Amino acid sequence: MVREGYKQTELGVIPEEWKVKKLGDLGDVKMCKRIFQSDTTDYGDIPFFKIGTFGKEPDAFISRNKYEEFKSKFSFPNKGEILISAAGTIGRLVKYNGEESYFQDSNIVWINNTKEIVSNELLVFILENIRYNTEGGTIQRLYNNILKSTIFICPPLEEQEAIATALSDTDKWISSLEELIAKKRLIKQGAMQELLTPKEDWEVKTLGSFTKVFTKQTGFDYSAYIKPSLVKRRGEGDIPFIQNKDFNNKWINYETDYFIPKKVAFNFPNILLNEKSLLISISGAIGNIGIYESTNVAFIGGAIAILKFKDIRVIDWIMYYLKSDLGQLKLFGNVKAGSHQNLILDDLRKLHIPFPELQEQERITTILSDMDKEIEQLDVQLEKAKDIKQGMMQELLTGRVRLV
Repeated sequence: MVREGYKQTELGVIPEEWKVKKLGDLGDVKMCKRIFQSDTTDYGDIPFFKIGTFGKEPDAFISRNKYEEFKSKFSFPNKGEILISAAGTIGRLVKYNGEESYFQDSNIVWINNTKEIVSNELLVFILENIRYNTEGGTIQRLYNNILKSTIFICPPLEEQEAIATALSDTDKWISSLEELIAKKRLIKQGAMQELLTPKEDWEVKTLGSFTKVFTKQTGFDYSAYIKPSLVKRRGEGDIPFIQNKDFNNKWINYETDYFIPKKVAFNFPNILLNEKSLLISISGAIGNIGIYESTNVAFIGGAIAILKFKDIRVIDWIMYYLKSDLGQLKLFGNVKAGSHQNLILDDLRKLHIPFPELQEQERITTILSDMDKEIEQLDVQLEKAKDIKQGMMQELLTGRVRLV
């Protein structure tokens, strides 16, 4: 039963005076003239955004003459228009700030909003909350007819400002956290550069000289025993199967894509994560470094080197050094190019690492670890802020919570 003051619609129960509209009711779908590779340069006057650089730094430019010519003849976004990705990550949004730039033809579109039905200030949140689907499957391209026929819940104009203001304030909170995190990461990067630069009295040793286990999963073991035993749903007696994307610094994801039975994993003790160990991505996401130091038992996937140490006190130092600019240069200096890039274990064993005295190691790693903890706490706050915004959109854009 629908409560008083509300009505049932194809998008659920909404306030009586709210309407269900199509995006096509707002105006025509627009796009810039198509730009060919021959029209762009590696540097120039006007940034040119392709679908891959949409919302990021451009990697191509067009001349001012072409820009002025195209702008006078063809569609062009006005300040405040919400640009929508029609390919790749469907529905990715960027609000055009009016600066001189050019956008790739039909891959990036916008609705020429008359603002008679909904303001651009609210439209950006409506578009952010929409999921474009057709015939029960997620589309690979956002065609104009799909965009125009997509329906949304539209509050009256007098409520739109209040909703947009509330959500904009949340966006400002999120942006401030993102800016603070970026600043803290730059500070940490500078600290690593200063603290990890070798001094004259530091001793240089090979990475392999500190380890008791320095290995990886073999292709034969994976094909013959490991792959056939992997499951996507964790059962009793299964442990996480850690892949490259499941670790970074001291963060380990235990809710992995795959799990492996202990009875299989325990047959490979060298690649079992059951003591403090260093993990190095040797294929794919090369240069990713992590430390496993949990009481949870896990198992490494392919493309990862696992290092177990004679003295675990040096692990933190090695991780921070390998994640520094100097360490990354050394790692990438050993990359072998083939069908895809990879690192060879023997090269990693011979990698030279500078070591200060243990007391100095611990002092430096404590400083950097404290910085990591501060950044991690801010990351948690950021995710919480994003969750709060998502919840607010669900409540405010459906009329379940009214601000007017």
